Amino acid sequence: MAEVIVIGGGLAGLSAAAALGDAGHRVRVLEARRFLGGRATSYEIGGETIDNCQHILLRCCVNLLDFYRRIGVEKEIAFFREFFLIEPGGRRNVLRAGMLPAPVHFTESFLSLRMLNLTEKMAIMRAIRVIRSQHSRRRDLDQITMQQWLDEQRQPPRAIKRFWYPVLVSAISEELDRMAASHAFQVFRLGFFARRNSYEMGVPAVPLARFYGVDAWEKLGNVQIETNATVQQIAIEKGSVRAVTTAAGELHADHYVCALPFDRVPSVAPGLGLDVTEFEYSPITGIHLWFDRPVIDLPQAALLDRTIQWVFNKGEGKCVQLVVSASRSLIDMPRQDVIALALRELAEFFPEVLNAKLEKAHVVKEIRAVFSAKPRLEAVRPVSRTKVRNLFLAGDWTRCGWPATMEGAVRSGYLAAEAVAEAAGSPRKFVLPDIA
Repeated sequence: MAEVIVIGGGLAGLSAAAALGDAGHRVRVLEARRFLGGRATSYEIGGETIDNCQHILLRCCVNLLDFYRRIGVEKEIAFFREFFLIEPGGRRNVLRAGMLPAPVHFTESFLSLRMLNLTEKMAIMRAIRVIRSQHSRRRDLDQITMQQWLDEQRQPPRAIKRFWYPVLVSAISEELDRMAASHAFQVFRLGFFARRNSYEMGVPAVPLARFYGVDAWEKLGNVQIETNATVQQIAIEKGSVRAVTTAAGELHADHYVCALPFDRVPSVAPGLGLDVTEFEYSPITGIHLWFDRPVIDLPQAALLDRTIQWVFNKGEGKCVQLVVSASRSLIDMPRQDVIALALRELAEFFPEVLNAKLEKAHVVKEIRAVFSAKPRLEAVRPVSRTKVRNLFLAGDWTRCGWPATMEGAVRSGYLAAEAVAEAAGSPRKFVLPDIA
């Protein structure tokens, strides 16, 4: 079996390592930081362990769930069958699967939503029927934004604001007028239409960093994890990687997987000649609040018509995490102003906030959270194989078939692992097909 060096210990690199290690290859993962998980991890601050941002998955994320199974943490996910959508003032709406089969299993709860009037609901239902008919035959969905498509379908402004926006901006981490319609179609096709339970939201029940601990890799056996190991350069000579350079010197393997963010690849592997000028980032902000008493009574909820998009109950209602995807408006806002905004808006949905004392708060601005899933980008996303015969790419920004999600990262890692296995003379399939 081959020796493989994986550069980068985020989800893409770890999933490639897990797949190759399971297949019997000897894998060495080099991670620059002291912890694993990349942008999907947790760390200690002020005596608390927090995730850098609340990461969620849906049951349609089959490769992510497969990766969790490989490392033995699949039981650490709590799944929810109800989506709570709350209007300012506190009126609650619930979206859940009913008695009907997929793809019409939301009909009962959707029609009962009070946040939309009948005209808005009928417009949404018409557009959903169009998604189901166009997803496989319309060829320009990567060329237009989802906002353009919604305008084409004559969606009412409040239907966009209260239905399309909270679902899609949170799923794709980009504004409707910046995201390619093709990605939005995929969210509905896989998350809402495919199966009765494919929409169910999974939230890690433990801090993300615990998912990637030493125990998981000891079980795999063939995977060696090295943190605080920065790769300075991938030395490419005569169409092949000769070595990777670290502070400890040169390291050698038969094959190499580069699982770094897109903006790091050109400087680490200049000989690859990869052009990433079309890529840009979309930020995500996480706001962690600790109160002296419970302030919310739900596990999670979407907050409508405000800057804050989602709230998650992280500890008996006293510790909450708020999430704002595509949070460009908050990047330059001072920390105290972000916290004040969060408290003001949260109180509109959960009045008990007004009676509680805020004991501490922490704001995490992930400026380079995910790549912007903008139109016309799909054609320039690189595949896992490169022009260097023993160097392969992984990362949610590569052409993995998904936008910037944890599922996309794992799919990219599995695709890179398949390419390595084939190059090593022992072809294997690791990627699980989408559920639809």
